[in-house]
Amino acid sequence: MKSNYILSNLIDQVIALIILLLLLPLLGILYVLVKLTSRGCFIFKQKRMGKDMKIFTIYKIRTMIEGAERLQNKYKELNQYNDPIFKIHEDPRYTTVGKFLAKAGLDEIPQLINILKGDMTIVGPRPLPISEGKKVPKRYIKRFKVLPGIIPPWLRVGSESLTTNLWLEEDLKYVKNKSLKYDSVLFLKGMMHLIKVL
Repeated sequence: MKSNYILSNLIDQVIALIILLLLLPLLGILYVLVKLTSRGCFIFKQKRMGKDMKIFTIYKIRTMIEGAERLQNKYKELNQYNDPIFKIHEDPRYTTVGKFLAKAGLDEIPQLINILKGDMTIVGPRPLPISEGKKVPKRYIKRFKVLPGIIPPWLRVGSESLTTNLWLEEDLKYVKNKSLKYDSVLFLKGMMHLIKVL
């Protein structure tokens, strides 16, 4: 079982490296767009809760205005999910370019580096911010038994009908049924979503 886990991670890292190299020109274009249209850094870093609830630093392309985290309480009434998840689909903190990047999932490209570092995998439960991870109910704690991923299990049901409980239930279902076939289906759904948005 451990050898399969190591092999799976190695395959993920090889795929992540290839994709990252192929996307370097696109990252260059996105860097220019982000820097020209808003103030702040290009790469956003945040502490997240990963496998076995260990803390790591996640990398994303910044999609929100500078200081967006400090404004979260201001917009808490707009949260479309229950605790512990905080998410607003039409978040007023998005920049013009950032809104498109987030919708397309292009802001997640730097997480390929997280995969190379062994913090993440291609498919798996999304890593939650520490404050949200600490609030996950005990019945959903097993979601932390696997590496977090870029492509989430809830993509199987779509974001339109997604609720906090369904989000976490899909995470548990993934942990229980994790397989190459399950990962492949979610990976294809992720690619179809990207193509549809673009």
